[in-house]
Formats: sequence, structure tokens, C-alpha cells
Amino acid sequence: MTSFRVPTSHSMKVHRSEGKVKVVIFMQVLSIKKIDVCVHLSIRIITLGRFAKVELPKMGNSVGQNSLGIPRGKGPHQVGCTDLMVGHTLQGTFFRLYYPCQALEGSEEPNWIPCREYFNGLADFMKMSRALSERIFNYLFGSYKIPAAWNAPFKTDGKYPIIIFSHGLGAFRTLYSAICVELASQGFIVAAVEHRDESASATFYYKEKSEVNQSHHTQREAFKPVSDNLVEEWMYYRQLKTGESEFLLRNNQVKQRADECIQALDLLIDINSGKSVENILHSEFDWSKLKNSMDLCKIAIMGHSFGGATVIECLCKEVKFKCGVALDTWMFPLEEEIFPSVKQPIFFINSEKFQWAGNIMQMKKLDSAVIPRKMITIKGAVHQSFPDFTFLTGNWIGKLLKLKGEIDPNIAMDLSNRASLAFLQRHLSLERGFNQWDHLIDGKDDHLIPGTNIPLLQSSI
Repeated sequence: MTSFRVPTSHSMKVHRSEGKVKVVIFMQVLSIKKIDVCVHLSIRIITLGRFAKVELPKMGNSVGQNSLGIPRGKGPHQVGCTDLMVGHTLQGTFFRLYYPCQALEGSEEPNWIPCREYFNGLADFMKMSRALSERIFNYLFGSYKIPAAWNAPFKTDGKYPIIIFSHGLGAFRTLYSAICVELASQGFIVAAVEHRDESASATFYYKEKSEVNQSHHTQREAFKPVSDNLVEEWMYYRQLKTGESEFLLRNNQVKQRADECIQALDLLIDINSGKSVENILHSEFDWSKLKNSMDLCKIAIMGHSFGGATVIECLCKEVKFKCGVALDTWMFPLEEEIFPSVKQPIFFINSEKFQWAGNIMQMKKLDSAVIPRKMITIKGAVHQSFPDFTFLTGNWIGKLLKLKGEIDPNIAMDLSNRASLAFLQRHLSLERGFNQWDHLIDGKDDHLIPGTNIPLLQSSI
């Protein structure tokens, strides 16, 4: 058993049972509609005056953990993943790539949460103690793996379409692996960008040793740079300052996010042309194998929540994106003035429990008589039905903290992924058989609502 002490407080719900105290610590990121990350813990404590001793089982022994996990891809391809960082400064590009691979028997699968600094970032985002939360997060999520072969050889098999994926507020590049793995298993190359606009819980870049105070930096093996002259520098989520305009902050962030997605796409285009890339991170992956592997006429942008807003900003800025899939989009960061400049098809896939009239009205302003704009709503789904957390918590706790809706998370994810694939086939002119799910684009399923469940005033529309 692992033990440590925490002060008991009103933030914990305490129940006495057989002489011991059972505490449920609820760590909710935000109680407003903009939440993108949310986790929980249920543990036992023994009261010690004004402090409590917390007893945790050893890592990987949590109750029911064997029945939880990120689902594997259902497509015909095995999936590999790797990280690419080009340019060691803040202005560089950083993403996780998911791709069809030639997996070897016994291939290593990467940790879902890459290292402790990401736990610290989640703690900061939720305004929690780092010391306490690191142990909690390690206990809850430290043993989970992404179902993809780390640095596995790329599978050369014609040209694959490209998807750039943008994460939500308080997230980072690994938290949507269920979506990205499925898309890669269906024959897409997917780059999940880690944003450096201070909207991610945590991210990192490098500084040269001459720029930093060495006493405060230690080199680790988790992300080993190719140069001994580089030192990790971490960037964490920035809270809104007192009196600060949230719109100005979020609008500046969504513009930077779009630039980072476009930069990632440009890098993939360079790789496809055969240009050599210098990965700042030490890696065994052979990027030269991706030469002439991408169909540059078939490129889409996809994202969740703040990432959904990033989708729209990207479509406005870059015509190479032929269409966009926006998952439970948070429209607040966007300027309405850009909407007429968006000429590509958009697919809004919403959850039943997250949206509200004002947000839906902003989506409706993108409606067009000539450009396909589709919207469906998944019955019983919540905002957290899209990130991986929905697969990694038990049923009743998941519902209590709105990590799970009334719908089975696997059904919700399958509906979202299949509808997305059908939309992508239609607007990227693919020949993959995804049109078997065309009916989902129109919301024709017992678990779907065509359009929205939110009542809207016709006069407003």
C-alpha cells in the first residue's frame, strides 16, 4: 500500500464505514460548459485528527481496471504512433502521429499519459495540489496504454488521406487516442497537434543550456532530445486573469491554434515530398518511409470543443483543408466575421447534454444553401463522450461526473467515428466503403437526432 497525508476539508464527501472513513474526492475541471477534462477518485482514509491518511493500492490494482481501457481500432490496418517535434523553440511544431503500420509481435505500446509533468498540468488546470494529484492520477491512469505500436514501421500501401486533429481546452496530444487510433486503422494518417497557446494542460519545448539556469533543470529519459545542448522547458495552462477579457484571450488562442495546425500540415507535406526532417526528440522512427505516402488532395481538419472552433478557424485560413469535422464545438472563441470566408463542408457532431441555444445559433450562422453543412446530435452523450476519459472510469462514477452519458461510451464513439468516416469519404472523394454509414450523416439512427435537440426561436434563425 502507498500512503500519504492530506487535510480533510469540505471539498471531500466523507462516509463512515466499519471504523474507517471512506472519502470520495471529486476533481471536476470546471462546472461550466467549457470543460474538456474531468477525472475522479474514490479512496479510503483513516482519520488522523485534522489530517487523513490516504491508502492507495499499488499501481494497476484499481477495482475494475481490467474491464476499462482505450478501445482498439476496428479498421483493417494495424496502428502505429510516434512523436515529432521540429524546431526546439515555442515556434516549432509538435504532434503525435497515428498511422497504418507493420506491427511486430510484442511491439511496445506507449503510456496514455506520457510523463508526470502532464499530471502536474492537469492538477494546475483543476487548481489542485500537484503533490496530491500526481499520486492520484498515477493510481487512476498511470498504467493505461494507447493501443498503438510505438515507433512501428510505416506501412507503405498507396497514398493515405491526412487528418489534422486539434485537442480541447485543458487537454493535450494523447487524450483523444480512441478517435485517432480508429481513424488510422481505417487508413488515415492522423497528426494530433499539441497546442502551445497556453490552452493545453501542459506541453514542452526546449531551450539551449546557455539560456537557462541549470540548477532548475534536469535531463530525463522520457523525452530525450537529440542534442545534449537542449533542456526541457514546460508550459502549463494559463488561467484567465482578473479583469481580463476572455474573448480576446480565446480568440488569440484559436488563431494561434489554427496556425499550429497549418504548420503541422505543411510539415507533413514536406515529409511527403521527401524532405528530411530533424526530429528534436530521439526516435527510431524512419520518417523517410512516408515519402509519397500521402494524398495531398484529401486533407481534413478535426477537433473537439475548443478544437472544434479551431476546425472553423483552419477552414477559413487554409484551403488545403477540404472539409472539417467539429465535435461538440465551443463557438465562443470565434469572430463571426470569418464565417463567410469558410467555403468547405463542415460536419457538427454534438452531444445531447452539452450544447445550449446561443452556441447552436453560432453554428447555424455557418449554414449555407450551396455548401454542405451537416449537424447531428448523439442521444445520451455528454461533452466527455469524445475524449478518452470516458473509457477509463467506472459506470456510476463516470455518469456522476459527466464523463459518461446515458449511452454506452462505445456506442457513442462508434456513431461519431462512423458518421465522420462517411462524411470524410463523401467530401474527400474516397473509395473505402464508408458510405455504408451515410445514413448517420443525416441522423438516421435510434441513437441520433438530426440537427439539434436544443429548441431555437425561428425568428433568431
